[in-house]
Amino acid sequence: MIEILAAGPYTTVQDLGRPGYAHLGVPRSGAADQASLRLANRLVGNPEGAAGLELTFGGAVLRFHAGAWVAVTGAPCPIRSRCAGAGMNAPFWAGAGTELRFGTPAGGLRTYLAVRGGIAVEPVLGSRSTDSLSGLGPPPLRPGTTLEVGPAAGLEPPPVDLAPVGIPGEPVLRFLPGPRDDWFSPDAPHGLCAEPYEVSQDSNRVGVRLRGRELKRAREGELPSEGMVTGAIQVPPSGQPIVFLADHPPTGGYPVIGVVLAADLAVAAQLRPGDRVRFALVRPGHR
Repeated sequence: MIEILAAGPYTTVQDLGRPGYAHLGVPRSGAADQASLRLANRLVGNPEGAAGLELTFGGAVLRFHAGAWVAVTGAPCPIRSRCAGAGMNAPFWAGAGTELRFGTPAGGLRTYLAVRGGIAVEPVLGSRSTDSLSGLGPPPLRPGTTLEVGPAAGLEPPPVDLAPVGIPGEPVLRFLPGPRDDWFSPDAPHGLCAEPYEVSQDSNRVGVRLRGRELKRAREGELPSEGMVTGAIQVPPSGQPIVFLADHPPTGGYPVIGVVLAADLAVAAQLRPGDRVRFALVRPGHR
């Protein structure tokens, strides 16, 4: 069992989500930064899709009632603990009674904790993820919550001592134009790339709201609702773009000027209020 002594600003259980239900109005959800969750799971020998914890802006305090292998990835947090080797991007042993205290990340927003065996909350529609939009899955964690850990029998031992993770430079989101770029002035896609945007404090797991250069429409009116994907850059009448993240709605009515490349979604997920981010236009066929 893992006991939540403090949950920080917003801590949830996340796996890789519940795909295949958009036609029923159910978002995919799952880890906002899937690359970091996958890495944490690999470090403790779990399947990449095992459920772990997503800490938003750190601040959590966890107590382990039994010993377990643990890995922490994503936004780099200071970790206070009496167990040896507790740190980022490497597996370490948290003995029975161990407390892990997470500080505020120096950069980025979301930190991931995987425990060997995975977090064994009850799945909903095949996923253990908390969905902040639909309310599916376990509620956000609170002090006093206890979480079961799944069985580790049959899992491979932790494969490496340390995963080298580079320090990111200036955040850049590459995007493909369309499908509704024709709803904007001809220079709008290049205008999106002309200068940095600032991340608004209104951002969350649904989307990153941005402030900066206004993207002007070439058409009046609104679209009928249509399907949305993670990474869609939706532009409401204000002209200020929103990049959809894991808990985005399955449909939307504002035109989408472009879609962020899947490889850059982890960058978008780690943007925090006040960060500046640039866009870079790429063309179909880009690898």
